Parts: sequence; C-alpha cells; structure tokens
Amino acid sequence: MRLILINILVICCLSLSLQGCETLKSLASGSSDTEDEYVGWTAEKFLAEAKKTLESGNFEKAIKLYEALEARYPFGDFSAQTQIDIAYAYYKNGDPDNAIAAADRFIKINPRNPSVDYAYYLKGLINYNRGIGFLDRFLPSDTSQRDPGNARDAYENFTELLRRFPNSKYADDAKQRMTALRNNLAMHEVHVARYYMKRKAYIAAVNRASTVLEKYDRTPAVPYALLVLQEAYTNLEMPEFAKDMTRVYEQNYPNGPPVPEYQNSTFAHQVWDFIGLEK
Repeated sequence: MRLILINILVICCLSLSLQGCETLKSLASGSSDTEDEYVGWTAEKFLAEAKKTLESGNFEKAIKLYEALEARYPFGDFSAQTQIDIAYAYYKNGDPDNAIAAADRFIKINPRNPSVDYAYYLKGLINYNRGIGFLDRFLPSDTSQRDPGNARDAYENFTELLRRFPNSKYADDAKQRMTALRNNLAMHEVHVARYYMKRKAYIAAVNRASTVLEKYDRTPAVPYALLVLQEAYTNLEMPEFAKDMTRVYEQNYPNGPPVPEYQNSTFAHQVWDFIGLEK
C-alpha cells in the first residue's frame, strides 16, 4: 500500500513538473515571437512603416516602430531624424512629458542639426497646447483663467527659439503664438485681481492689476486692469490714486476697451464667466 502511494506521489510530481516546463516553454516562445517581430527588417523598412503608421494616425504604433528602429540602428544617418520623429509622435499621442524629454534629448545630442530649431519650436507647441482636452475644443472656456504655468513655459520656449534662430521658418508662427500667450497671461492677472476684489483683499488686487501695467503694457488687458485699480483705490480710501486711474482710463479708452474681453463673445461665454468654473 505504501509503495502504491509513493508511486502515485512520484507520478503527480512528474506531471506538475512537465506542466511547468510546458508553461515556461510557452512563455519563452511568446517572448521569442515578440523579439523576432522585426527580424530581417532593414532601416529603410522601419522608416517607411513608421512614417506610414504616423501619417495614418496610429501614433502609439509609430512610437513603437521608431523606438525599435533606434534600438537596432542607433548610429545610422537617419538616427537624428528618428529622434525628432519620436518626439512628434509622443506629442500627437497625447504624452507631452515624453515628447518634451525626447525633444530635449534631440537638442542635446544634435545641437548643430538643421532641424534643431524645430525641436525648440515643438517644445513650445507642446506646452502651448498642453491641457487642452477634447471638451475644450467645443466648450467656450476662457484659457486665460487657467493655471498659467504651461503658458509661461511655452512663452519661454518660443523666446529661446527666436533668440537662437531668429531666421527660422518657424519664427513667424512662434511670434504670433507669443502674442496670444502674452495677452492670456496679462488677462490672467486681471482675473486674479478680480478674485481678490471679491474677497476685499484690495492691496493684493492692486499688486496684481499693477503687474499688468508694468509687465504687460499694450495688451488688451490694460483697460480692465485700470478699472480694477480704480475700484481698489476707492475701497482703500485713496481717492487721488483712484482719480489718476480714472483719468488715464478716460484719456486712453474714451469708448471703453477697444478689444472685448471675449472676442466674438456669446451668451455661453458670459454664462461660463459668471459661473467661474475655472477660477
């Protein structure tokens, strides 16, 4: 009886051992299949497939192909272009952090590459569009009411592009975006000043509104900043300063702000601002 039990235990152990071997073999086979996915691919085939995949909008697969190309052919003539293509693919795939990291890597490795100006421009573009989601393309949200961190980063990126490459083909677009960013940053200060006014923190409101006059002159936010200053000084019982703000406003904007707070303002914009969802 004891011998029979021993035989049964031995058979069970052998069975489990064989099953484990089969599992390991299966896993190893799967890993090998993955590793062999691009066996025999030339650099030209990688480039062609990656470009086709990128143009079709399958950015995740494009990233995979470009990274496989870079791993297999790290020193080819196309390695620099591959690095910048990876950065662009990350950007289009909605991964701004990896996109900027890839662009920075390209700049560091290829400081004299003819496309290095594009890398700086791409960094600005990534930060310019960072945080703009699907709903933002349809809802009348006011971007000047959001955290200005990304806008400041984008402004710095474009500033560096223009400093290093003033004749870049991306310079004109960068300048236009910088104007929009500067206007948004100025209006953000006005929103913060109004926030302080609602809470009767008048000195803080004066500081924020004054920043617009000092740092963001000649932006559409200036008349709105003057109105905040006029009201804040009145509440602080500083009538002379309030009169000065009124005089400057009336001299420069006798017909009111030349640019409406919301260009092409709609009822939906006004409701959005009234609710203050982004404040």
